[in-house]
Amino acid sequence: MEQSIMFTIQSTYILAPLFLLVLLFLVADALWKKKKRNVGQYFIIITFSIYLLCVIQLVFFPIEVNIGKYANLTPWYKTINFIPILTIDIKTFILNIIMLMPLGVYLPLLHKKFESLKNVAYSGFFLSLSIEVLQMMIRIICGNGRSTDINDLIANTVGAILGYIVINGLLKRSIGNHIWNKLRLG
Repeated sequence: MEQSIMFTIQSTYILAPLFLLVLLFLVADALWKKKKRNVGQYFIIITFSIYLLCVIQLVFFPIEVNIGKYANLTPWYKTINFIPILTIDIKTFILNIIMLMPLGVYLPLLHKKFESLKNVAYSGFFLSLSIEVLQMMIRIICGNGRSTDINDLIANTVGAILGYIVINGLLKRSIGNHIWNKLRLG
């Protein structure tokens, strides 16, 4: 008789403790850091953390674990889409662009090395690649999950680039540059 394991992992059990750790880190940072941050900088850190947690929620949760008799019978390697553009789902493509646009806005605020479009594009690409690889691993390990798609990788990278272009355009205005300098972390 074949055993089956079936349960659902909800995001609350992972993301809530993760957010509490971020808050504890911020408190420790505020107490022991010689260079004090202003309220706007803490706002950027907290909202960026919330944004990342929302992205994790969207792309991974809930995780359905189905191992054994009721596992998904489609082999994991058949759920990978290697064909770019020709197999695009427009709605999903646009949503993936929108999902990573804030990353392109936040990165230059978090560190000076993201002042270049190239570095933001690389970061968007590698974050998206990490998401796609983790989705594939969850599918392999848990017997269920989301598909891995080259079009998501393209859309997410484009989203980070567009977010950077938007924030860069705003910064060319004098008031935007003033606010930017007050909020920038490093």
